[in-house]
Amino acid sequence: MHIRGDHAELVVEGRLDVRSAADARTVLHSAVDDGAGDLVLDLSALDSWDATGLGVIMGAHRRAGRCGRRLVLRDVPPQMQRLLVATRLHRILAIEGGLAVESLPRV
Repeated sequence: MHIRGDHAELVVEGRLDVRSAADARTVLHSAVDDGAGDLVLDLSALDSWDATGLGVIMGAHRRAGRCGRRLVLRDVPPQMQRLLVATRLHRILAIEGGLAVESLPRV
């Protein structure tokens, strides 16, 4: 997993899983704490995430809310869109352009 960008937009690459969660959490918390306005996470280069990675995203979402910011997911890959729908997190997280829920296969 690799995260690059600034305090307004980050690109997440590779796998966001139990092995990379601690590093990802540190980078995301720093970006939330040091910036202002929306924090956009570009997930177009994300290969996969597990429950731990999803927990990191939710933690960053909560932290952003406490700081008066909003975490926005951009270019969520289809397999991850299905997971967000299955867990109903698509109703909580801000997703740029939304999800085409009706076009996703049922899980």
